Amino acid sequence: MYTYMRWGLSVSITLYALLHFITYFYPGEFLLHIEAVSGLFLFVLAALLLSFTKFKLPLFLVGTGLLILTLSDTSIIDGLRNGMILMRDIIGLLVIIPMISWVLNTEPYIESIMRASYRFINTSRKMYIGIASFTQVIAYFLLFGSIPMMYQFVNKMIGNHHGEPLERFKGTALVRSFALSTIWVVTIPSFIYAVEALDASLWLSIIQGFFISLCGLTVAVLFSYFEEKKYGVHLTEIINKEMKDTLHETPEYEQANKTGEFMILFITLFGSIFILHELWSVDLMVIVPLVVIVWTFTYFIVKKRTGKLADEAKTYFSKGVVNQSYQFSVMLGAGMMIYSLNQTGFEDAVIFGVEFIQESLPGMNFLYFLPFIVIILGFLGLGPLTVMVLVAGILQNISLPYPPEIIVLAITSGSVVSILISPLLMPNIILSGQNGMSGFKNGIQFNLLYATVFYILVQIYIQTMVIVWF
Repeated sequence: MYTYMRWGLSVSITLYALLHFITYFYPGEFLLHIEAVSGLFLFVLAALLLSFTKFKLPLFLVGTGLLILTLSDTSIIDGLRNGMILMRDIIGLLVIIPMISWVLNTEPYIESIMRASYRFINTSRKMYIGIASFTQVIAYFLLFGSIPMMYQFVNKMIGNHHGEPLERFKGTALVRSFALSTIWVVTIPSFIYAVEALDASLWLSIIQGFFISLCGLTVAVLFSYFEEKKYGVHLTEIINKEMKDTLHETPEYEQANKTGEFMILFITLFGSIFILHELWSVDLMVIVPLVVIVWTFTYFIVKKRTGKLADEAKTYFSKGVVNQSYQFSVMLGAGMMIYSLNQTGFEDAVIFGVEFIQESLPGMNFLYFLPFIVIILGFLGLGPLTVMVLVAGILQNISLPYPPEIIVLAITSGSVVSILISPLLMPNIILSGQNGMSGFKNGIQFNLLYATVFYILVQIYIQTMVIVWF
């Protein structure tokens, strides 16, 4: 029975994603009904396969949505139908994005790049910049999977037996850089959703986010300097010694070849998304997965590894998508809740709240407090994507007196802070599993002061832009 249920869940997820792309270009009520039914099957099968303790959030979201529909005298059938397909674009994206990792895991690209750049990362400050910068690039391909991959690779480079100073050095570089990637990397689902939902300019949002990310990285490097001083250690000596022992494991010609190949992969993926977004009047949430599919298939065809591609696809669509069923269920639940709220006067209540805050606190505006909604929900265990879907999904129907790019930055800056300090979110959970330290230490103890400075930095930028705008 268990095997059949997993098979049914895999089919439901695959069918749901496939119908999303078909109905986007060829809309039809019948196919949308089928997609809604497949979403319902997805939710029910995931609930049966996962324990109740692991499925409380999706059940809460759907239950809340059904309660609101009942109280607002809205048809439950219509609510289920529309709620199940409201988040179909984000689920379609989440199904396809992991295909990028098929490419990155095929060759030792990361090892080659880091070893080839030894002379540029032979001090603790340069190494910190290198780890942080490259983690953001890898996050473009692997999302938070970049954290364990980079952690294991850095361990190969500089060891893992030098105590808390070096673990803090590695851990903060990884978590801070991944958190910063969520405000500008175009393949991060929470960022894409915020841009799309709030109808913000992709170019402006990325440029703005990249600028803030650079500022945040600069602050992180300064923090690492004072943290090293606090411990009274000389990490440069340790790093040099460990790196020299592993430097010559890969031939120089192979390093250069893989480095160049990786740059081509990055440029073709990143460039294709931007070019199509400018030339094709299709939603970004659809363009990104379509580009990923074509890009992935092209890579394996050019490499003449179609057999490997078939194996990866078979494994992923039979097992990999099932492992993401909880996340898909959360998105379906969020869709139910948002649809039900849209049937009430909730938007008017939010607008009244914004106006009340601004009248009660002269000189303060809604953008000061918006990040804290994301941060608080992060401490309840809700990840950046879930929070973004809930917050941006509601705000998209509300007319706020600020540029959408500024609202995107305000929300995503909250994601950065919650990733930095919440011990309940995946990045800190993954890092704790890698370095053996508690989520409290990796999060609040190591990053609270940095997160506070980052929040102040972002608010200075946001409030300056608001003054300029008005």
